[in-house]
Formats: sequence, C-alpha cells, structure tokens
Amino acid sequence: MRNLTRAEEQVMQILWQVEKGFVKDLLEKMEEPKPAYNTVSTIIRILERKGFVKHKAYGKSHEYYPIVTKDEYRSHSIKNLLSGYFNGSFTKLASFFAKDENLDVKEIEKIMSEVKDEVK
Repeated sequence: MRNLTRAEEQVMQILWQVEKGFVKDLLEKMEEPKPAYNTVSTIIRILERKGFVKHKAYGKSHEYYPIVTKDEYRSHSIKNLLSGYFNGSFTKLASFFAKDENLDVKEIEKIMSEVKDEVK
C-alpha cells in the first residue's frame, strides 16, 4: 500500500465518510476555501491509480467509492510511523506520546485497561 499526500488523505477521509459519491458530492463536504472541481477530480483519479478508489460510470459521470478501508490505511500508516520513527517499537511510540502529552499515571492505566479489554 502506498502513502497518501495530505490532499489525497483529505479526499479519502470524505469518501470514507460518505461511502460513495461524485466529485461534486466530495467537494460539497470540503471546508472553505474549497479547491477547484478539477483539482478534486485529479486527486480522485490519482487515488484510483494508487488502488484506493474505484468508480462506477454513468455515462460521462463517475461515482467513486473506496476499496481500501479507513482501518486498513490507519494500520498501514501506524506501521510506517513505527518503523520510520520508533524502530518498530510500540513501546517507544507509546512512551513518546505519554511524554509528549504529559499523561499522568491514571491516564496511562486507563489506556492499558482499554488495550486489555480489546485483546480479550
């Protein structure tokens, strides 16, 4: 799986939210200042070439839908973050965020409890 640019990720976030849509539908969900229609159209075609999106044609119009789930991309991104910045160590990642966010012991214990519940 390839990494997404910030603009590509913005379009994917909207597409994951709406599940399928035409370029105009995606554009409506974007915050101001909105990019040009052609910009969004180009980004969505790049996403299709990268294997994130497919389309259903209705004449000259295309309805796009994601073929990579948000969870799949999240997992890919976190693995890249781990390998690129933390030598593959989840412990180093967690320690970094605990220090960076000034988490107290109660917050860390809550996280550990949630992780234990997820594993069960």
